[in-house]
Amino acid sequence: MKLAENVLAGTRIAIARAITKIENEHEDAPELMRLLYPHTGKAQVIGITGPPGAGKSTLTDKLAKEFRRRGKTVGIIAVDPISPFSGGAILGDRIRMLDLTLDPGVFMRSMGTRGSLGGLSRATGNAVKILDAAGMDIIIVETVGVGQSEVDIVKAADTVVVVLVPGLGDDIQAIKAGILEIADVFNINKADHEGVERLNIEIAMMLDLNVEKPAWRPPVLRTVAAENAGISALADTIDKHMTYLRESGQLTARRTARARFEILELLQETVRQHILGLVQEEETFEHLVTQAAERKTDPYTVVQTLLAPILE
Repeated sequence: MKLAENVLAGTRIAIARAITKIENEHEDAPELMRLLYPHTGKAQVIGITGPPGAGKSTLTDKLAKEFRRRGKTVGIIAVDPISPFSGGAILGDRIRMLDLTLDPGVFMRSMGTRGSLGGLSRATGNAVKILDAAGMDIIIVETVGVGQSEVDIVKAADTVVVVLVPGLGDDIQAIKAGILEIADVFNINKADHEGVERLNIEIAMMLDLNVEKPAWRPPVLRTVAAENAGISALADTIDKHMTYLRESGQLTARRTARARFEILELLQETVRQHILGLVQEEETFEHLVTQAAERKTDPYTVVQTLLAPILE
């Protein structure tokens, strides 16, 4: 496939077209990903997540520029909210990082969540692979910022940076449950604001509650991204985490778990589409739906009735 060859050559227009194909679930998309997959696994994937208003876009912009100064090529996937009218990404992140688009060593793409509750669109993982195959050294995935449902980022990133800001009024709420578990690095942005010490103490206290005491304790860093303060230290910490992952064997373990999840998800979706296609062709399907709506039967019995001949 010529498109795959051009992606592997790093042609920007080919990268853009490839991502569009997987976003739109084009019929060529599976074959494209089959050809690109053997060339993936080289890039360092960084997830930037956290609550709205934390300054994730500004932080992503400054972090990308820091890695560029270090001679790395950077791919950015900015997952934006979707437009209620067109269904496309609102592109707020791309507007904030407009000057990065002029850098030939940076490729940025905004993607809509497409209704995903986990903060990432379904196509995000494949977009990461496309940028990886295209030869990007660093890939930054910035999530939409929907709070605790952002845990999907662990399915795409090697290092997850949870960005928090002081003074939101519910600091401790922003880091409990799933968000706490997925963090490899905590970053307090807008650290020149009041309440930064309190937030730092709260994060440290919650980390101390972890009875497992992992080998990597997520460090807590401070930045003022708008002023480029603390960005170099953040980049250093991300690199240290990647070194830890490689040396401890955790990188292989994480990527194996990611591959397992992806295969199961693809299997589930393929089986679901196949079964739906079969049962909806049955003449009895609409009749059973009507009976369920009229309470003459129940959905569980309908499913068993439809699946019985397929499973046999």
